[in-house]
Amino acid sequence: MQIRFVAGAAATIVVSQRLWASTNMKSVIVIPARYGSSRFPGKPTALINGMPMLERTWRIARQAAADQVIIATDDERIEDLARRFGAEAVRTSHDCANGTERVYEALSQLGAEPDIVLNLQGDAVLTPPWILSDLIKAMRSDRSIRIATPATRMTMQQYNDMVEQKKRGIVGGTMVVFDKRYNALYFSKSPVPFLRQESSAGAEIPFYRHIGLYGYTWAALKEYLELPAGPLEKAEGLEQLRALENGIPIRIVPVDYKGRTHWSVDSPDDVARVEQIIAAQGELFDLAKR
Repeated sequence: MQIRFVAGAAATIVVSQRLWASTNMKSVIVIPARYGSSRFPGKPTALINGMPMLERTWRIARQAAADQVIIATDDERIEDLARRFGAEAVRTSHDCANGTERVYEALSQLGAEPDIVLNLQGDAVLTPPWILSDLIKAMRSDRSIRIATPATRMTMQQYNDMVEQKKRGIVGGTMVVFDKRYNALYFSKSPVPFLRQESSAGAEIPFYRHIGLYGYTWAALKEYLELPAGPLEKAEGLEQLRALENGIPIRIVPVDYKGRTHWSVDSPDDVARVEQIIAAQGELFDLAKR
């Protein structure tokens, strides 16, 4: 009985140590934001219901289960704006080719190597904070995950709507297919999987829309940026395919928007649409804490 007790205690200690290690993995959300945009110059400063877009995204990030939120920008105007509403901002160079490079440069300047890095685009003003938390929790619970990204299940009607949009030349919206362990097989701007014929069991068909939010371990982020763009990435215009082309697995985290509408701001016309959605569905953060 005494031997069993000691073994049980040892097992308890080991489990406790693992839980302590997972809950103490430092997580940082970095929001890359640049002023120059061919379709929407000064986009991060655009007002949505009287509040700058960037502040909205920052406040959503602050609701998530992350240890730190940082804004990374190459522009003095955005840096000043971020500091005015109380955010931690890091100035990066103008040489970053994309937001992922900007995230890495900002953390490198700080001398930080967090366990989990989330790259949240500055125009993601309708991303529920629990989606960010779900991604962090998934990476904390499974230390084998190197890159993680969320996806939401689509109905048959949503799939058909996307097919029609693609036929009209609307390229927005990315789909993902993954294996039984939730590791991504492929991402595409085309509707995948291809549906050969209509099925009454449409609810069983794995249609998933990818959400452009990424979680990386520090090592995976560094390795990813050292790799050249491959032919699939260039063909689809999807950065995440670089990881798959080089054998870096991407874990898909299915998420529930709980009735909220997924939308991002790509042009000035999207501002009015986002304001309409907020009016109908409410804010994602407490305005009183502004």
